[in-house]
Amino acid sequence: MNEVLLRTVRRVGTSGAPADVRIVDGRVTEIAPAHTLDASDVDTDVVEAAGAWLAPGLVDHHVHFDQWALVRRRVDVAGCDSAETTAALVAEVARTGVADRVLVAHGYRDGLWPTPARRELLDEAAPRLPVVVISADLHAVWCNALALTHFSAIVGRPLDAGADGVLREQDAFDVTAALSRVPDDVLDGYVADAVEAASARGVTRIVDLEMRFGLDRWARRIHTGTDGLRVSSGVYPLELDAVLDRGLRTGDVVDGTRGLLTMGPFKVITDGSLGTRTAAVVDAYDGLGGHGVLTWPLDEVVPIVRRAVAAGLVPAIHAIGDRANTLALDVFEAVGARGTIEHAQLVAEDDFERFARLGVAASVQPEHAMDDRDIADRYWAGHTDRAFAFASLDRAGARLLLGSDAPVAPLDPWVSMAAAVGRDRDGRDPWHPDERVSALTAWRGSTDGRVGVSVGDVADFVLVESDPLAPGVSSSALRGMRVLATAIEGRFTHREV
Repeated sequence: MNEVLLRTVRRVGTSGAPADVRIVDGRVTEIAPAHTLDASDVDTDVVEAAGAWLAPGLVDHHVHFDQWALVRRRVDVAGCDSAETTAALVAEVARTGVADRVLVAHGYRDGLWPTPARRELLDEAAPRLPVVVISADLHAVWCNALALTHFSAIVGRPLDAGADGVLREQDAFDVTAALSRVPDDVLDGYVADAVEAASARGVTRIVDLEMRFGLDRWARRIHTGTDGLRVSSGVYPLELDAVLDRGLRTGDVVDGTRGLLTMGPFKVITDGSLGTRTAAVVDAYDGLGGHGVLTWPLDEVVPIVRRAVAAGLVPAIHAIGDRANTLALDVFEAVGARGTIEHAQLVAEDDFERFARLGVAASVQPEHAMDDRDIADRYWAGHTDRAFAFASLDRAGARLLLGSDAPVAPLDPWVSMAAAVGRDRDGRDPWHPDERVSALTAWRGSTDGRVGVSVGDVADFVLVESDPLAPGVSSSALRGMRVLATAIEGRFTHREV
């Protein structure tokens, strides 16, 4: 028998009266007033919680985990405010000689740059080294000439980026996929470190929507000891046949992973992104023109989603612009399935109620609203009252699921909750404060839907320093929440107590 006894905890979602909580073989078996439970065995792990708050483990409903693990080791250009300062940072790194065969940077946001990206800037910054600078939203890569030649050979076709050196959408995805092909043992090491970092923020489960099917990689990692997360691993159209041939259905538990790994959803990308100005919108981009990129017409996406649903896969449809969100809802209506729309950043007025009516959850990433508020104000001018409209979705009866889209935003549910509750950051006034949601709504969207811990629950839990549902809890308090412990089935994956 494996037993953990948590002494003197306060449970989120209750009055906060101190209690003792007994966990046996991975389940909560007893909750009693503080100081009334004793260890049943000499081997019981007794945790003196000293009034820490006990809550269900946190869930990030949308990550790209391999990319997150890799980005943590790439040159960070997120703080650069122009093409020139980005190129200068690349040049500085190139001079140090730390890059191997390709210099890879991440995090540029060019939507507000005073002048656009130009290939010659990167050519001059690193004349003897291929350079790839990946956009923060992953939908574009800025390359020098050497990188374009290098990756054209790898992907097997010419990559023509023009004078700006920028590849967008599928060309960009192909380059980032090539950059992700590092030796298994190296990538697994990066992933193990990233798993520890996620656990330290209270995360017990992720939905991994990495663009290369990851079920077998995760099975290998869990087998070799990287077991700090539950993982639901999704699949894209390119590898759908392989998944169907294996008879995998969403929710199926993978043998030999101790229940930690399950088959995830079937993801389809229907448009681009706001940051790259490729999200499919009804009204043209202000000051730019164009309506973005719609990557799947309705008559093509419905059959493939229907096929996946018939085989037992739950759809997760990427839609950012209002035109794409309408199409995604049309797909769910035509197929008669439930699932998620990933991002739902700009929603037509008539579509809010459709989410609830069709049983489609909005899988949103609130920190994107903080990152992109100025870009949205510029390019979606006049329409931002329905951008990142979390409260409108909630009022319409849609279920909200919160995530990070890491590495686009940090894999940290407290950051997501803070952005949803406050819609503020860095001392700025809240952006469209009428779209703030309650702490309770953000909390439910960041767990498996539970508020608190009860007898009979699987003991996936987090211990934190203060009550995340305290009346009037601030966004700054949520962002800075101290996590004291995280556990899966009573097994600690992070511990400070």
